Order: sequence, then structure tokens, then C-alpha cells
Amino acid sequence: MTALGVIPARYGSTRLLAKPLHKIKGKPLLEWVVNGVRGAKLLSDLIVATDHEKIANLAESLGVRAVMTDPELPSGSDRVWAAAQKHNANIVINIQGDEPLIAPYWVDNLIQAMVEKPQVEMATLAHELPSNELDEKGTVKVILNRDSEAIYFSRFGIPYSRESIEKWPGVALKHIGLYGYRKNFLQKFCEQKPTPLEKSESLEQLRALWLGAKIHVVKIAGQSIGVDTPEDVTRVEEILAKGERT
Repeated sequence: MTALGVIPARYGSTRLLAKPLHKIKGKPLLEWVVNGVRGAKLLSDLIVATDHEKIANLAESLGVRAVMTDPELPSGSDRVWAAAQKHNANIVINIQGDEPLIAPYWVDNLIQAMVEKPQVEMATLAHELPSNELDEKGTVKVILNRDSEAIYFSRFGIPYSRESIEKWPGVALKHIGLYGYRKNFLQKFCEQKPTPLEKSESLEQLRALWLGAKIHVVKIAGQSIGVDTPEDVTRVEEILAKGERT
């Protein structure tokens, strides 16, 4: 079993231009992600997939190979496939380039789940949903079936409750955008054009559900903040200042 980690790092961003280069406590966001992944014991190789020379140069300076990809690719997973298709890995891990609080065990737990469950084509992570994030559209929610497989992902508060959602703790989880793919399924995923459902929510994992794939969800402890805005940067810096990174 060979597991390749790919960090998609796109220069353009509607809310935070040149996001991978944006400084958090004096270090570029991409550097936080790379350093957070380095300790993953089950990862065989790591690549940064980017569309910009500045990001490629930063990756190389951190000791990580960079692969240039088409800036017009529709999603992070499409960028991951562009970088991974010639690699001999059996499992490909899409490591979000905007998760500065990432820890090595996030990646290892994802890989371990795919090793232990050979029938799983795709896996991802989630943790407890803070009640104040239920209605935040920047927080992606996921609901599961009894086998820890994703039923649906949404930016809206799911499931709808005619009563207070606080009566149903744990029904929805906060999704963390790390994905594990069997390489052949990643190819199938990327050969399928983005679907209306995916476009509606702007969530690429809905393409996999549309294809009929079962997405295994690994629950982890800790907290995650995907950096999309200057306000997110401030939140991350506050957590790092308190030493609360998990």
C-alpha cells in the first residue's frame, strides 16, 4: 500500500487572493499545512499541486515537490488528480491547503481507515459541530448513516428540525475537507463533469455521492478552521497563541 498526499494550492481566491502565501503569525499558510502533515507516518510521498510559480517556489523551499497544474480545473480534487495520475500510489489523500491547524494523525487516521476497509472508495474526516457554527455557510455540515457513511453534505444547517437543533446533539458533524481516494475512483470522479448538485452547494464531494459512491467518514477530536477570509486568519492566530492546536 502506497499513500500519496497532494496539497492543492491555487493562487486565485475570491475572498483571499494568493491564499497559500498569506502570512499567519509570520509564516505562509502553505508552510503551516506542510509542517502539520510532515509527521504523518502512513504517508509515502507528498506533493503540492499549484497553478502559480510563487507557490511552487515556496513548496520547493520547504522540501516538497511541486507540480504545475491548469488554473482552470474545476475543483481541488481535479487538481489532485492532475498531479497524482502518473504516481504509483494506491491511495491518494487530498490535503486541503487552507487548514493550518492540521495534525499528522488526521492524515494517518484517514489512511488507516482505507487500509482497514478495502471496500471503501473514498473517505473523509469530521468532528463535533460547534453549536454556533450550525448556520454558518462557511462551515460544511455532514450527516451520517449507522455505518459512518455520509448521507449528505451541506453549507446549510442539516438536518432541519421543527424543534431546537440543540435537542439533537451529534446528529450533524463539522466536515473537514481532507479526502482519501482509491486511485481508480479518483480517476472516475474527475472524469465526471461537475454536477448541478455540486455546483449548487459549491461542494465537490457531492459529485461522489451523485456517482453513487459511499463516503466513509472518520470522526476525530480537535478543531479545524479552513482559512477563507481575514477573519479566519485572526481566529487561527488566536488559537495558536493559546497553544490549542491539536
